[in-house]
Amino acid sequence: MRPFDQQRYLGTWYEVARMDFKFERNLSDVSASYSLNNDGTIRVDNKGYNYVQQKWKESIGKAKPVRDAGTGRLKVSFFGPFYAGYNVIAIDPDYRYALVAGNNLNYLWLLSREKSMPAATQTAYLKQAQALGYDVSKLVWTKHEHSN
Repeated sequence: MRPFDQQRYLGTWYEVARMDFKFERNLSDVSASYSLNNDGTIRVDNKGYNYVQQKWKESIGKAKPVRDAGTGRLKVSFFGPFYAGYNVIAIDPDYRYALVAGNNLNYLWLLSREKSMPAATQTAYLKQAQALGYDVSKLVWTKHEHSN
């Protein structure tokens, strides 16, 4: 996505839906907070409530632009030098709702500055994801029931 304003993307985002994968399995109340590190990278603080273990899980990583900060393509690492793709493929003009894809069709997130997303935005993002080849029937809709 271009143009992309990295500064406006910083702050807290709530996960509305995701393609499930092992690091987020059994998590509700998922949020991610993005802040700028002194070296220009972005600190990523992911939190979620594991409703099976009944405890909060947190992981802190870092992200950096793939090319330049004006493009919505980041690489994110929670495990040292191993980076994964994080591509903002749609965002509203006010930076309140975002559609984020990984490097393949197994990773997709619908994010919001609030714990929900308007139906029209959600529908538009699902159509866009389908057009790219995502099986949106596999999305897990995140519940937000606990506060931390």
